[in-house]
Amino acid sequence: QAQLVESGGGLVQPGGSLRLSCAASGFMFSWYSMSWYRQAPGKERELVATISTSGGSTNYAGSAKGRFTISRDNVKKTVSLQMNSLTPEETAVYYCSAVRGSVRYWGQGTQVTVSL
Repeated sequence: QAQLVESGGGLVQPGGSLRLSCAASGFMFSWYSMSWYRQAPGKERELVATISTSGGSTNYAGSAKGRFTISRDNVKKTVSLQMNSLTPEETAVYYCSAVRGSVRYWGQGTQVTVSL
């Protein structure tokens, strides 16, 4: 069965950086566009970044542009999110997601806490 496993979350100081990774298995990874979402306490889940099946096209939420970079490796079946200049408001659970047509898979999420 399809599985997405995120890693790389943790505690980081404001202005710091983190790199999240998501390992996929159980489905044709290269057929799916990949995205990172986040959900802060008491808020709805929001899209952070998306990358196309080949990796040739990326899109970012306004707040992430210029600071975050999404990438993928179709051989290793992984997708990453490099996050720089983090702010406390970006404290959230970060989720990896795969989508192809009406089919979507979610990971279990990884906690990112931005605090002194």
